[in-house]
Amino acid sequence: MTVDSHHHLWDLDVRDRVWMSGPGKDPLRRDFLPPDLHAALKGTSVDSTVLVQTAADPDETPEMLVLAETVDQIAAVVGWVDLTARDTREQLGRLQAHPSGGRLRGVRHQVEDEPDPDWLIRSDVLAGLGSVEDAGLVYELLVRPHQLPAAIKAVSRFPQLTFVLDHCAKPAVSTGELEPWAGLIRSLASYPNVVCKLSGLVTEDDWASQPDAERLRRYVDVVLDAFGPRRIMFGSDWPVCLLAAGYAEVLDIASRLTDQLSEPERRAIFDTTAREVYGLR
Repeated sequence: MTVDSHHHLWDLDVRDRVWMSGPGKDPLRRDFLPPDLHAALKGTSVDSTVLVQTAADPDETPEMLVLAETVDQIAAVVGWVDLTARDTREQLGRLQAHPSGGRLRGVRHQVEDEPDPDWLIRSDVLAGLGSVEDAGLVYELLVRPHQLPAAIKAVSRFPQLTFVLDHCAKPAVSTGELEPWAGLIRSLASYPNVVCKLSGLVTEDDWASQPDAERLRRYVDVVLDAFGPRRIMFGSDWPVCLLAAGYAEVLDIASRLTDQLSEPERRAIFDTTAREVYGLR
């Protein structure tokens, strides 16, 4: 069994996604709905998935919760609330009281798009993170390397809150740079309340290149060494991954990049860590 800890669905007739604009994004500018997910998963070992938000829109999360009740594979939802609002606690309460609110397991914001590198340690955001902690949810860090120092400070403020780092903080795979990303990853991983998703790396490489596990290996090795296999979980980042690779190809690359690990360690990355973090059955 395999858990995909990170994928998306969207209907562009319901709402547009600004982040899809720009050159090379054409493969994403169409609807991705449950039948597309079923087709992507066919023939793979994936039996459970985590559906993750794509828009800073309060209406998206309730829609995702309904999907989680109606699509067999979707076991959990990571939604969105406004962490800067005075009523973040109430927003979370309404989502958890939703008829499908038991599927909500985490919250995320596209911090990568915030111009302030210290956004995560603003006083209003820290208050919002406190509400996430009190609600018993996890918080997902969608950041780029230059935002990791603030992420480290935020994590240090909330030792009881589980943080999940998305896409390994998007290292500069296409240019081959390791630092300062690698050192910051090790600093973040020194906090035991942080888990990392092995996801999103194929789209940090050159999209025009044939996906190559060996080009990604040095980044994955840093993450494996810093977090250890039992604090890492596989995520496809489908359908965003289609910019560089298909679903089965992403899963195969992740398998090849971890083939040196023991069977219990691989089982943690591809199954048990995600089940523990998100409370999956």
